[in-house]
Amino acid sequence: MNLNGIIPVNKPKGFTSFDVIAKMRGILKMKKLGHAGTLDPDATGVLPVFVGFATKACDILPCHDKTYEAEFRLGITTDTQDISGKVLSERECNGVTEDILRDVLADFRGEIQQIPPMYSAVSVGGKRLYELARKGVEVEREARTVNILRLELLSFDESTHTGKLEVRCSKGTYIRTLINDIGERLSCGAAMTALVRTEAAGFTLDDCVTLEELQNTDDFTEVVIPIERVFSDYPKIELNKDQTRMYKNGVRLDLARVKNSRDSEIFSVCGEGEFLGIARADREKNLLVGERNFYDR
Repeated sequence: MNLNGIIPVNKPKGFTSFDVIAKMRGILKMKKLGHAGTLDPDATGVLPVFVGFATKACDILPCHDKTYEAEFRLGITTDTQDISGKVLSERECNGVTEDILRDVLADFRGEIQQIPPMYSAVSVGGKRLYELARKGVEVEREARTVNILRLELLSFDESTHTGKLEVRCSKGTYIRTLINDIGERLSCGAAMTALVRTEAAGFTLDDCVTLEELQNTDDFTEVVIPIERVFSDYPKIELNKDQTRMYKNGVRLDLARVKNSRDSEIFSVCGEGEFLGIARADREKNLLVGERNFYDR
């Protein structure tokens, strides 16, 4: 099947991101699939799946921020920082009011330092942290700078000490760690109880299909989104017929002859109505250099 593009999937709870890929390979009868932004098995929501030659985009995606809705419970900590883990402590939190919680949240907006959790895919010394954690080994981890662009309290029940947050954050942010750290700031602890990713790589839940919907789809082209959408923020260059032919043959084009090539250092390139790929401007040599191509030769 000659299918190329992106299928944003609403990942179900209990599936790893790789489980989704494996399931889709069976549905689409294709092997060339990849995804952007791993979700934990218990999390649900937006998982962009790249199909065909679109898989070449997985490692060059623009740094889109991600948005989540996360539920939490105060007064408890676990080894995984979510409710599925082993309980490490239970503490009183009767003094935590909604106003106090909102004041603490303000301290976590903007750039913050975050230590990756032991139950994560981060590598230390060539080993995944979750592999060490499963063996009962804990190692020192360096704090990383992450950016919390939005952190809003959607609801909070003071009687049950449970609530929901909306978080918009940079790549590499661990929401369960954010909740854990908020709990520590409150001196009562906290654990994440549910997580939904509502936006990733520019796609929202409204863009997504479920695996069941995909299974029942007769025409997969109806659910595939063109790869150029994820590069829509880049300035667009339109090549003429001769330039398109040369570009497809790997020729580096003279920037002086390419329209609208002064606006940026990286471009979305189209030719004769077809998206060709991503290119950068080599200003020293005055050439347009193809970085990643997305077309059939």
